[in-house]
Amino acid sequence: MRFIPRQEVSKKVVDAQHPEVTAWRYECVKCSCTFRVYPEGVSEKQISKRVNGMAVMLYILGLSYGAVEIVLNSLGMGVGKTSVYRAVQSVAKQVPGMRREKLMDGYQAKAVGADVTSIRCNGKWVPIGIAVDAANGMVLSIDQLPGEDAEQLKAWLEPILEALDADVLVTDDADAFKIVSDETGRSQQVCKSHVGRNTDALVDEISAIIASGQDHSLEAIRITSAQALGDLAALKTMIHSRCPEDQSLLEEIYLRYANARKPGKGKKHDVAYRMRNLFMDRWNLWPRLTFYRTWKDENGNLILDGTNNHCERSMVGQRALSLNAWL
Repeated sequence: MRFIPRQEVSKKVVDAQHPEVTAWRYECVKCSCTFRVYPEGVSEKQISKRVNGMAVMLYILGLSYGAVEIVLNSLGMGVGKTSVYRAVQSVAKQVPGMRREKLMDGYQAKAVGADVTSIRCNGKWVPIGIAVDAANGMVLSIDQLPGEDAEQLKAWLEPILEALDADVLVTDDADAFKIVSDETGRSQQVCKSHVGRNTDALVDEISAIIASGQDHSLEAIRITSAQALGDLAALKTMIHSRCPEDQSLLEEIYLRYANARKPGKGKKHDVAYRMRNLFMDRWNLWPRLTFYRTWKDENGNLILDGTNNHCERSMVGQRALSLNAWL
């Protein structure tokens, strides 16, 4: 016999069923080194694999780290937010392999929702990417990313899109995601909620400046304040109705402001130039913003709702999360 049992050791653990387990300390007859053998599901760490698995499952279902801590503690399992984070990150490291070989084996999704958030860990911001089935919200991948530029996002998303045979990418309106959509040959749906909120804020801000009479840049392109306010009001209406055919009207409005000159270096953008950029952006964005209106199933029903809410729900409580307060 190479290993001799030397001692029975009791070990307290955080587990749903067993507050304490028994481990055995063995000795090697050749080198006299000793080691412990733990029951299945238990390691040298205090938290059992069962509890770690429950923590990861609750996180994937959309709970924040803090919410997972509350749920598990209410069930008698004393786990802190730091431990939940570590459990999730441990599994996340295995996701790329799981994603290609297991999770997506035979699974298909017409549209993939993607988003990126950041977690502050030990003084550093860590980008985290999450991909979901945009139709039903199933979490497909949680990955730590090297960065958030277009090339890095493409390296992350392209294998997922190909594995699922997905035709559509659903994201916010970040330029990097637009590049990924174009370079991978996928249609894109930009979240209508993000664009709607941003547009409303810009329209209200610019309208207030025009109404104050403090900016006279519109006079240089022969646009009256009344005309500009009317155009902004029209944009606000269109951004919420999101009719695909309104793209031509947006182009027409943009052309009224196309000759607005960019202010000199170091000078603040004036109203005319800001309106030029706003209408140009929304005109170019329109096919991506209204894509869901034209994408229907065989029965004529909309496949998407135009939002990226499934991703948002999966990332509840994770934006700008700092671990420093826990450590």
